Amino acid sequence: MMDFDQFKEKAFAAALAEGCDAAELYFLEENSFSATVLEQELDAYSVSQTRGLNLRVQLAGKNGYAYTESLDTPENLALRAMDNARAIENEDDHPMQGKCEYRTLPARECRIFDASEREKIELAMALERAAKAQDPRIARVMRSIVGSSNTRTRICNTLGLDAMREERIAYSFVTPVASAEGQVKDGFAFRVNDDVFDVEGCAKEAAKRAVTQLGGAPVPAGKYRILFENLAMADLLSAFSSMFSADAAQKGLSLLADKEGETIAAPCVTLWDDPFHAVNPRAFDAEGVPSLSKAVVERGVLKTLLHNLKTAKKAGVASTGNAVQGGVMPTNFFLAPGPDGFERLVTKLGDGLIITDISGLHAGLNPISGEFSLLASGMLVKDGQAVRPVEQITVGGSFLSLMRGIEAVGSDLRFGLPGGACFGSPSVLAGTLTVSGK
Repeated sequence: MMDFDQFKEKAFAAALAEGCDAAELYFLEENSFSATVLEQELDAYSVSQTRGLNLRVQLAGKNGYAYTESLDTPENLALRAMDNARAIENEDDHPMQGKCEYRTLPARECRIFDASEREKIELAMALERAAKAQDPRIARVMRSIVGSSNTRTRICNTLGLDAMREERIAYSFVTPVASAEGQVKDGFAFRVNDDVFDVEGCAKEAAKRAVTQLGGAPVPAGKYRILFENLAMADLLSAFSSMFSADAAQKGLSLLADKEGETIAAPCVTLWDDPFHAVNPRAFDAEGVPSLSKAVVERGVLKTLLHNLKTAKKAGVASTGNAVQGGVMPTNFFLAPGPDGFERLVTKLGDGLIITDISGLHAGLNPISGEFSLLASGMLVKDGQAVRPVEQITVGGSFLSLMRGIEAVGSDLRFGLPGGACFGSPSVLAGTLTVSGK
């Protein structure tokens, strides 16, 4: 089997010889590990290595694609991609990035990648033990997980592009279950990269989330002032992130189409897409376009939608470096923190609800209309003091109305678990929303 560079040269030569205007290879290789512990026994264990290579050719104004997992027969791959291009009825004006330079990123050192598989399993066991030890009401731990992945990406084309990056992510996750007086509640906490060694802190946070829900009950239906805790707000931002995609806007699937320059949020709201943020930095996107840090919303005003090369050309603007395979996606997408600590936000809330957890994100919201109605839990607040846990309520409203009604943004910025994108937010005092309860 030939190596990547040999395969690339033969595939490109074959494509150009057969009449293609350009050709591009996208290569992805990933090594991953995951261990799940239950009752101090290894419950699930996975070590995997995957790789794949996608060839795109431009032929007579159309783009054709072909995929393989094996670095052999590059000529056949080129012919398959060309056949797929010919099968497309409409022209597909999707440019390729030419040769360019990238910002040098600091190497990410993470001790977990030097640990053996046995040591990672022991870490998951230690996390389970620590979670159980936090409180006598912790009855069990549903799962304790330690995982890691190492991904290498390379993008090359006949226009001179040659981009390569390596991404490393490690994580731990624990879900303890608390029980008292017939009630059973679960909590969670996670850590990323070297913070996975913060076993005690992760266990303490997860146990607290479970225990503080005990004794929860609904509140009467009505209008309530709402304070979203940081991770809950990050989940909501993630669920509505497609609204900021130029691809969605150009297809009529976003309320933000043609809204650049308009006020869509409160003046205290600035929303960043920052691919260089330390949570998960990257120098280029899936088309090899250099990364760009930008305020998507600045002091309430929509500055830009997120573009790849195709949507940017259609809009007559430059790509924002947000291409993913098959579309457009944020990189590290987050609300910029404000000056107020969480306790100050609670004081400003006065009487209302702290929402610590939302669920039903796939069924309970519509990213096209912006409407949502989500199951939620949290704390009832009276005179700036949390008085009791709240559960079995539904919080509803419009995402854009929520953004316009934000009164204050906290200083406690936190990101969720990294995936294709990272979403983060501080806690947010969101004004008044509709709550359905008892």
